[in-house]
Amino acid sequence: MEKRVYNFNAGPAVLPEDVLKQAQKDFMIYPGAGMSVMEMSHRSKEFDKIINEAKADLKTLLEIPDNYHILFLQGGATLQFSMVPLNLMPPANKADYIVTGSWSKKAVKEAKRVGSVNIAASTEDDSFTRIPKQDELKLDPEASYVHFTSNNTIFGTEFKTEPEVGNVPLVCDTSSDMLHKKIDVSKYALIYAGAQKNMGPSGVTLVIIRNDMLSRSSDELHTYLNYTTHTAKASLYNTPNTWGIYMIGLVYKWLLNNGGLDAMYKRNLEKAGILYDAIDNSDGYYRGTVNKEDRSLMNVTFRMPNEDLEKKFIAEAAENGFVGVKGHRSVGGLRASIYNAFPVEGVNAFVDFMDKFKKNN
Repeated sequence: MEKRVYNFNAGPAVLPEDVLKQAQKDFMIYPGAGMSVMEMSHRSKEFDKIINEAKADLKTLLEIPDNYHILFLQGGATLQFSMVPLNLMPPANKADYIVTGSWSKKAVKEAKRVGSVNIAASTEDDSFTRIPKQDELKLDPEASYVHFTSNNTIFGTEFKTEPEVGNVPLVCDTSSDMLHKKIDVSKYALIYAGAQKNMGPSGVTLVIIRNDMLSRSSDELHTYLNYTTHTAKASLYNTPNTWGIYMIGLVYKWLLNNGGLDAMYKRNLEKAGILYDAIDNSDGYYRGTVNKEDRSLMNVTFRMPNEDLEKKFIAEAAENGFVGVKGHRSVGGLRASIYNAFPVEGVNAFVDFMDKFKKNN
């Protein structure tokens, strides 16, 4: 049997092996259905059980209050860059955006098509190597909402706590660190996340929206772009990604069976600590690219003395079973994405490889 590699890809990304084995077991015949999940009707009682269990397990994991809807949509976080302002920016037609990387810049681009965007803070002048401090935020108390991106896959930065925004509704793109720890959902008006980084396969977008936000959605909006369409139909307005939702549900159960989000956060701190310690104690051979206090637990970015060494490192890493360590094409360098499903033994093995590579080069 072919051996699995250690998968450092930023997304689509590593999935828990227990989840993959369960999916393999159910692939041909889902228990009680006589067919695969990919074949069953999204209106069937079997799929109704799958999607409702996924919602219930997520509600348990995050302790989501009753005044929120959980939606499983399509179009990725990219579609949410448009849906958020289309639904939530009226009637004031202005919003605050905190810009900390490429994805928040793309969110700003779409929001500007709807109304006025105030850049409450940006770290672009610092090459997105840090998260802005609270006292840097220039917030508009009359903004329709404040938008931020919790974790930046390309640059390797992460908000450790939510920005304080007063009474203005808080919106967050949590695509690349969703469920890496427990968050207080009650602080947010809307949370969205593409599944393919830390929650499941590509093709599903999670949206958690507070009920009072739905009154902002105009009847004039195109039907699919209106959040009320999807809350009214419980994510079944159109045919959803049935297999993706099934897989996400398995990931939620895997998290619950492994101690929940507090246990996962402890594990993520351990994994990131091992890798960042190896970088920091390499006498400059490996160099972290962001401020230490803003380092991501999910995406570890670093550089080496020169690009030739980096290319050699990437090639030899792949030969040794470490795949996906090349940095994003827009910034270069190296990146190790160590999401929830990435095993601690894989981090230890990678650190050993880093040490050997340094000695040999």
